[in-house]
Amino acid sequence: QVQLVESGGGLVQPGGSLTLSCVASGSISSFNDMAWYRQAPGKQREMVAIYTRSGSINYADSVKGRFAISRGNAKNTVYLQMNSLIPEDTAVYYCHLAQFASTYWGQGTQVTVSS
Repeated sequence: QVQLVESGGGLVQPGGSLTLSCVASGSISSFNDMAWYRQAPGKQREMVAIYTRSGSINYADSVKGRFAISRGNAKNTVYLQMNSLIPEDTAVYYCHLAQFASTYWGQGTQVTVSS
């Protein structure tokens, strides 16, 4: 079994920064994709950033130039550095891991951007 635990969410003013962290435990392969998704109230869950097992990185257009995804050396951690936050970034952010045709989700962490 695989567990994902996110941390780092909170309340931040527009223009501020936050860093989200996700730690995976259990049967983790070094060949996995890890990503961040978010879901705002009344909206569908959307992919924010992904870091694949091959080292490729992709971002949603709405966060390009403001967010940066990175991974730890142990391949069981992923981070999301969020800069220049705007109210539209308010959502629950979820960590996602895919390996061996299985996918796993964290419980989510709330990010609220408001003055």
